[in-house]
Amino acid sequence: MSVRGGVAGPESFAYTLTLGGRYAGTQEWVVRPERSGVVTRVQTEFGGALPAARKVQESRLDPASGQSVAYAEAEGGNRRPHFETLFDAATGLVTLRQGKDEATQPLVEGYHDPLSLLLWLRSRPQEAASVPLTVRMVGGRVHVQALPDSDVHGLAAHVYFLRPGGAYVYVERDAPHRLLRLIQPSDFGPVEALLTLEHAGARREHSRAGGARDAVRGERPPPGKPRRRR
Repeated sequence: MSVRGGVAGPESFAYTLTLGGRYAGTQEWVVRPERSGVVTRVQTEFGGALPAARKVQESRLDPASGQSVAYAEAEGGNRRPHFETLFDAATGLVTLRQGKDEATQPLVEGYHDPLSLLLWLRSRPQEAASVPLTVRMVGGRVHVQALPDSDVHGLAAHVYFLRPGGAYVYVERDAPHRLLRLIQPSDFGPVEALLTLEHAGARREHSRAGGARDAVRGERPPPGKPRRRR
């Protein structure tokens, strides 16, 4: 998948959520090309170790730049978003809607939303993986720091640390550069999303005791303070 080069066809991914090693829900991703851009829809069903809830996110990005054109969030059974951002290059405005409230601000440079940022990390050239980056999002800037490569499902992965927020992103090093693992802090502790791979057990050597648990939880996040990849 290359955001800059466009998406050849639709993609779908499934993730298992865990909290402290306990089941905490599922997450379904669908990425599809459309005439007006690339649309990503993510539906998260929380449960188990977390209070039952549903969250739906939808992002539309410009495949040429990988930046956001629109983003929306809905919760529960509501189809109408409770939060939206629109980045309109024609009018030069960013429009933010939350409930019945609406505000605008000048669009002076490109923005990312939470989903477009993850897809953009998938499309980054490997030679740029060691360069610290700063991207603009509504509400402030996010610093992207590359950490030493890791392993998920027996697959080599680039690891990124995002701050503020303290999230970890594990991107498959080789094509198709899938998002293998995501770790997001929450009020209940770090919530992990691990990609469900078909025949994952056959692709990873974990016949040792505890291997089945590793297939759900993946490797632990890098210990200590983040370090830049050399």
